[in-house]
Amino acid sequence: MKESVQAVIDKIRPMLQADGGDVELVAVDDGVVKVRLQGACKGCPMSQMTLKNGIERFIKNEVPQVDRVDAVD
Repeated sequence: MKESVQAVIDKIRPMLQADGGDVELVAVDDGVVKVRLQGACKGCPMSQMTLKNGIERFIKNEVPQVDRVDAVD
């Protein structure tokens, strides 16, 4: 499953990078994906919205086994 999630993140990454941000896959464990927001995304007040409404929604759509996506430091 980790490879599938990484492939989806690789699709999302250019959109985040266009705004000065980035996302890194940290771990996939029991349906929970852990990512690290970087660059402009790290300190952005809208990062939770980007995480849940963008990254999580996209990953769950492409990899249905994923239950949720959490950000870690």
